[in-house]
This record gives sequence, structure tokens and C-alpha cells, in this order.
Amino acid sequence: MADAALSISCGKHGSRVAAVVCCHHLANAGRPAGFVENSEDPSDLQAWCDTCEQVYLAQGGKTEEFRKFNNMTIVCDLCYIALKSHHSLR
Repeated sequence: MADAALSISCGKHGSRVAAVVCCHHLANAGRPAGFVENSEDPSDLQAWCDTCEQVYLAQGGKTEEFRKFNNMTIVCDLCYIALKSHHSLR
């Protein structure tokens, strides 16, 4: 059962696979903030912005300070794809 994807009910897309993004992806709808994904497992839908990546590296991992700054938010997989498209720096 550990491999089963968690699902959520998205207000826009209905019942979908859950994904995780940092709060900055949702708060910063205008200017792209960067989109750093888990490169070790591309099927693991987790990402944060470039600023979160800088804090993560400075803190040496997922410290309490990092978690507060990141303030992860659960979204559906389709919202994740849309956020990735918007926030990926070209």
C-alpha cells in the first residue's frame, strides 16, 4: 500500500492525485518564482521555489525554520502541472 498515490478533492479538477508545492507558488501568481522538483524521484510530485531552495541549502535540509518558510501546500496533480508551467524559469 505504500506505493498507492494519495488523492485529494480539488475544487477545480475533482478527485485527483495529491502533490505538494511551497506557499510561494500560490502566493506569487504574477512573476515566475522557479520550480525545483525532487530530482531523485520524478514521480514524487513535490516542488518549491528558488528562494525555498536557497533556504533549504543554507539550513542543510528540512529544518523547522525551512518548514515554516516553505509552508507546504497540497494541490492536485493538474494544478501542480499548471504551477510548474508558470513558475519554471526559461
